[in-house]
Amino acid sequence: MRLLLGPDAPRDVAVDDLAGLYARPADAPDGPWIRACMISSLDGAATGPDGLSGGLNNEPDHAVFGALRGLVDAVLVGAGTARDEGYGPADVPIVLLSRGGRVPDGLRDAEPGRVVMVVPAGAEHLGEAEQVLGADNVWVVGEDEIDFAALRDRMTAAGWREVTCEGGPTTLAALLAAGLIDEVAATVVPRVLAGEHARMSMGPDVDVDLDLISLLEQDGTLLGRWRVRR
Repeated sequence: MRLLLGPDAPRDVAVDDLAGLYARPADAPDGPWIRACMISSLDGAATGPDGLSGGLNNEPDHAVFGALRGLVDAVLVGAGTARDEGYGPADVPIVLLSRGGRVPDGLRDAEPGRVVMVVPAGAEHLGEAEQVLGADNVWVVGEDEIDFAALRDRMTAAGWREVTCEGGPTTLAALLAAGLIDEVAATVVPRVLAGEHARMSMGPDVDVDLDLISLLEQDGTLLGRWRVRR
């Protein structure tokens, strides 16, 4: 892997170097540093021919994804994405965002505390989520919609310093609109898909300025790290 832009660039980067390259910035403000980790084709498709983001993954993307998972205190993901992509328990808590509160099948048997469900008070399956995960692992924030400011407060109270958001596109758009995303780590794979595919973010209009921190390349795949401009 080659670092094209970033500290001491250009230079070769080994997989073991990725954790340092993507670490929480020294000047990060207090509270959790929330990084979006996303992937797309060159023409903007966020899913492969199978309709899943996994259909785009390749070796360099897996390397960065693994490094990011090793850095974080929790993984934030939409419940629908976790269900579609076949999420299972991880080494850190999986934090599911859901308006309905239905726990994906692959996460229902996780050890207590390994899965946290974030729902509004009006979630249809709130009681079921509390029964499956335990009431302490179901965070009720907001009435009809998730209150993202309150969610950030809960993550701060949990002592989480690094959190990775793994999508999907509507979750990313909502978090960007709420101002919760601090950084975007985006992989662009050298493929053109056309057709009807989700974009990396989808939902109400947002306009967020970013600063490019680093850019890696391997076999035509570009892996960038952008910091949200405050």
